[in-house]
Amino acid sequence: AATADDDEHNYRFGAKATLPSVKNQGYKTECGSCHFAYQAGWLPARSWKKMMGELDDHFGENAELSEKPRVSITNYLVSEAADVKPNRKSRKVLRSIGENEAPQRISTLSYMQHKHDDLSARHIQNNPKVRSLSNCLACHTGAEKGQFDEHGVNILGFGFWED
Repeated sequence: AATADDDEHNYRFGAKATLPSVKNQGYKTECGSCHFAYQAGWLPARSWKKMMGELDDHFGENAELSEKPRVSITNYLVSEAADVKPNRKSRKVLRSIGENEAPQRISTLSYMQHKHDDLSARHIQNNPKVRSLSNCLACHTGAEKGQFDEHGVNILGFGFWED
């Protein structure tokens, strides 16, 4: 049975995705088993190539894959990257990245920092339900569908965000 919360959720997420959702099951399975499977449109192809080529030290962890899944996932990420299949959100992200930069931490992009600059440490770092900007699912309940609009932000412990 639907609840008032479900109605609020459906209302807030009626808008279409700001980034295409992840369609590659191998990526969802392999990468999504440890963290949110970020949409490829968050980074340019050069970043995904670099990241997938350095899986032996993936943010301090060994995330190496055998050749076949690594190549398949790399091909998927590169084919859907911000500079290959740009959409409105990807173009904004790309403007915040230097032409020769290959960033790997989406949460440290100047675009991401700017979009979250009105949030305090108590909303993110000091919030045990969030802890980091990399924890998209904690606040963007439509993140898996590529929905990152500000109208759908529910900061755990604080409620829906209102600008």
